[in-house]
Amino acid sequence: MIQNEQALQELENKFPSLSGAAFSAAYKKTIESGGSVLISEEGYIYEVFPDGTRKKVKKIEPPTSVEPGKSIQIR
Repeated sequence: MIQNEQALQELENKFPSLSGAAFSAAYKKTIESGGSVLISEEGYIYEVFPDGTRKKVKKIEPPTSVEPGKSIQIR
């Protein structure tokens, strides 16, 4: 059982880098195909176009830091 838990923990530790790589690849593929993407940065959502221009879409609340094991309530 402990071996399975260790294997699961190793997989969970890989999620941040794997998800970052997946989002980066999707962003690049979308821009290269002529589409636009939405990103959040500095309290705003921006639409980014293939030519590099950006359009401010909406003001948003800043990100919330969450510590492992901490509970938060989503409104």
